[in-house]
Amino acid sequence: MATAPVPLLHETPARSMKDPTVRGVVHLIEETKTFGQKGFRKRLVVLQQEKASFTNYIPVEFVKDGCDAVDDLNLGDEIEVTYRLSGRRWQRDEASEAKYFLTAEGLSFRQLSAGGRDDAGPRRGIDPNDALAEAADDDVPF
Repeated sequence: MATAPVPLLHETPARSMKDPTVRGVVHLIEETKTFGQKGFRKRLVVLQQEKASFTNYIPVEFVKDGCDAVDDLNLGDEIEVTYRLSGRRWQRDEASEAKYFLTAEGLSFRQLSAGGRDDAGPRRGIDPNDALAEAADDDVPF
């Protein structure tokens, strides 16, 4: 009786390819940063995941037009991000050790639930201490 061959560990069964996703609560939204003469843009969003014994923070970078889509996010929103991994190798010179960097590049996101903040609450990574410092500069109205 013939048996089916056992797949090797490096082989994966045939399946439909789906882009990976990650879920979390928006913890931080940085302002868009522009680099170089061509104006390459990127924007960092950090997701927070509460695990049983620790908090996991996941940095996701949105690039080019994806930076503008992030304007729709607020701190505390629960989202699901579709991403791709991007790796780079960096070496100062031939004699130095090579370093490797991994980035999760956000391709799109969908909002699962709003963070429950009203329009008066802090948004998009604004530091509340900055607002207090600005208020201290104003003349007291009484």
